[in-house]
Amino acid sequence: MMVITGLGVVAPTGVGVADYWATTLAGKSGIDRIRRFDPSPYTTQLAGEVDDFESADHVPAKLLAQTDRMTHFAFAGADMALADAGADPADFPEYDRAVVTANSAGGVEYGQHELQKMWSGGPMRVSAYMSVAWFYAATTGQLSIHHGLRGPCGLIATEQAGALDAIGHARRQLRRGARLAVTGGTDAPLSPACMVAQLATGMLSSGADPTAAYLPFDSRAAGYVPGEGGAIMIMERREDAERRGAERIYGEVAGYAATFDPAPESGRGPTLARAIRGALDDAGIAPGDVDAVFADGYGVPDLDRQEAKALTEVFGPRGVPVTVPKTATGRMYSGGAALDVAAALLAMRDGVLPPTPHVDELAADCPLDLVRTEPRELTVRHALVCARGVGGFNSALVLRTAA
Repeated sequence: MMVITGLGVVAPTGVGVADYWATTLAGKSGIDRIRRFDPSPYTTQLAGEVDDFESADHVPAKLLAQTDRMTHFAFAGADMALADAGADPADFPEYDRAVVTANSAGGVEYGQHELQKMWSGGPMRVSAYMSVAWFYAATTGQLSIHHGLRGPCGLIATEQAGALDAIGHARRQLRRGARLAVTGGTDAPLSPACMVAQLATGMLSSGADPTAAYLPFDSRAAGYVPGEGGAIMIMERREDAERRGAERIYGEVAGYAATFDPAPESGRGPTLARAIRGALDDAGIAPGDVDAVFADGYGVPDLDRQEAKALTEVFGPRGVPVTVPKTATGRMYSGGAALDVAAALLAMRDGVLPPTPHVDELAADCPLDLVRTEPRELTVRHALVCARGVGGFNSALVLRTAA
């Protein structure tokens, strides 16, 4: 049995578990006009930015100039998660310490700054760390070095589905003999160059009202708002956690499955429902055992209909409470699903589902029991987290209460 014993959160709605969870239950939004750069030339001008975050407070001084903001988030999240778990990596055999993270955007902001230096001052102005700071695997590598995590290391790049895939892979490494796994996902996609790449998908919202720009499953849905941040967590075998006297066990990673959608021209439909059934089968439970779903919630009408159809196929119309707390943060790519996992574990701990801020006109073709304006008190024994990534990635994760 693989369990989560520590959480670390960096989100537009709060840095740290307590601040994030209080804001999330209150339905407060972290979405606003972009302040990191002038967004006027772009059709999307809103985002979920992490304002209350100083990299120097979380990153060793010598590494600040060597790493991108995406990695700074992971340093902070890992430190918080290890402290929360009461786990010191030095207490574990060095080759039994695993790290598997997810990333989607890479260190684009760092890369853009270095390229600007080259254009203005020539190639000798470019930092030698450009070669690694932009790379998707930089976060895993830096965490491995900093915390001495010399066991299995991995990086997953499946966009929004990435964090669930990273957690599934970390569980696999624990089954193979690792004793401690640092896992999750972070992204920092809010730079001009990265915004251009995101706009190319045609799925970002052009809305100017922060309360109406990102509305998954709503009849007014017209795209999503990007966000930055994520969550890092500590996973262990339950017997190991109990043996060392872990302060808390948030929940068990009970089931996981992933699928890949066929090409649109194939005539075959999306496969999210199959991923959900696979995760339920892996957990050994039936659809009726699921108490809550943390949905992917694209905010793109066609993709919302696809997810609603998948949930309806498995659970029936309005068959299970569904929530999308990321409407308060934006879609955070690899950090989004990690944050949903953290929210699901906290919901199980406290017996309450967070609301889906701003969504109040449920689309007729999305027959879901969506938790909307207020939190819903509910005993959650099993929670399902769904995530999809651009290109056809689908992942589903079942969490079980540790009680």
